[in-house]
Amino acid sequence: MNEVDLLVIGSGSGLDVANAAVNRGLSVAVVEKGPLGGTCLNRGCIPSKLLLYHADVLETIERAGEFHIDVDVTGVDFPTIVREVNEEVEGDSESIRNGLRSSPDHDLYEGEGRFVDERTVEIVSGEDEGDQIRADTVLIAAGTRPSVPAIDGVDDVDYLTSTEALQLETPPEHLVIVGGGYIAAELGHFFGTFGSDVTIVGRRPNLLPEADEEVAEAFTERYADRFTVHTGHAATAVSESDGTVTVEARPYEYGSDGGVLDGGPVTVSGDELLVAAGRTPNSDTLDLDAAGVETDERGFVETDEYLRTTAESVWALGDIVGEHLLKHSANHEAKAVARNLFGSDLHPVDYTAMPFAVFASPEVAGVGAREAELRDAGREYATRTYRYDQTARGDAMKADGFLKAIIDLDGEILGCHIIGPEASNLIQEVVVAMTAGSGTVQDIREAVHIHPALSEVVQRGFSGQFRRGGDGHSH
Repeated sequence: MNEVDLLVIGSGSGLDVANAAVNRGLSVAVVEKGPLGGTCLNRGCIPSKLLLYHADVLETIERAGEFHIDVDVTGVDFPTIVREVNEEVEGDSESIRNGLRSSPDHDLYEGEGRFVDERTVEIVSGEDEGDQIRADTVLIAAGTRPSVPAIDGVDDVDYLTSTEALQLETPPEHLVIVGGGYIAAELGHFFGTFGSDVTIVGRRPNLLPEADEEVAEAFTERYADRFTVHTGHAATAVSESDGTVTVEARPYEYGSDGGVLDGGPVTVSGDELLVAAGRTPNSDTLDLDAAGVETDERGFVETDEYLRTTAESVWALGDIVGEHLLKHSANHEAKAVARNLFGSDLHPVDYTAMPFAVFASPEVAGVGAREAELRDAGREYATRTYRYDQTARGDAMKADGFLKAIIDLDGEILGCHIIGPEASNLIQEVVVAMTAGSGTVQDIREAVHIHPALSEVVQRGFSGQFRRGGDGHSH
């Protein structure tokens, strides 16, 4: 049995903690059952955003006519696009593997690990099967995998999850997507731009239900113009015949009042089915009971505010804790764990200004509170909405989008939500103001903004009159 100071299960953001331990002269072991680099590099944000940028380029070219530029696209080498992206990802993953293999300070165990007791893990399959590692401290960073809901017949059809969709070398003729979140939105944009007919079936009233309601409504309207969208419907049955997949869906009950959206059952068919219905934590593969690590009812690992689990000297971070299933959140948590493990004092993880972005078309980003949350909590607040095309740059771009600022009545920034070009970049100024500045509108109003840059959308969005939430009064 190998005995080490720190054992990390998973090679995504957990590697940041492993490297911090090595820098302090500690012995480290890493267990990984899949390609090195975790979900983000291999099956998530990196391949998807590399592919999506190709879609953005094609979409830009196809919009050239709006600017009186006559352009014809004479061909798209889709298989090469997909192969190049996947080869780049595989190269990066192999580079991490080689680095760990050659490091005198890291022991890499390739295979699936399971707890034997509180801080002992055995490799139960893979290259290093049978090996056992005991550690003074264990970090669980084993991530999640795509969820497949219990739909009648789903196990009897060939369906895609995001993992397989990112490797398709031919766009489907007609892609049916079950799910209405960011994966559905991004992959719908990708395949739709490259010629697929896209149909989306989502349970919630709007696509992107985690976004602010006003933004989600606008996004859903834009997607309904591009694709066939059935919101408020839950897939109930799936069947396949002669290469055609058929999905049956019925109106879905939602909300505390059990209300049902308008519309009857729908039946949709296509040549490919993408199930994009959320993520499931990999906690069920780890035999956490043997370690005394508790999970919640969904299977996410329970942690305290410092990211300690219910077992002594066992910590957890990333998607498997279920706080924010975002790579930048996992990186943020890795910094917190390293600080708490190797520092003199414990500090809780600060999630107060955790942004998100959806790299679809239109792009969506947000940070902080949504208006509905504040309204439901009875909080006093004010909002201001500002359109892109009210700025010179936005007008030049013929940009269709808006920023929604939410503040309290003393000017503290409570949230910001954006739909439109470069939303993922524009939101960053608000994140910095909320974390590094005073956290008030003055941070944004008093900073000099380049004219006529797109950042004026943020400056002007936080300037001028706000409307008090719920009462229509201006402030």
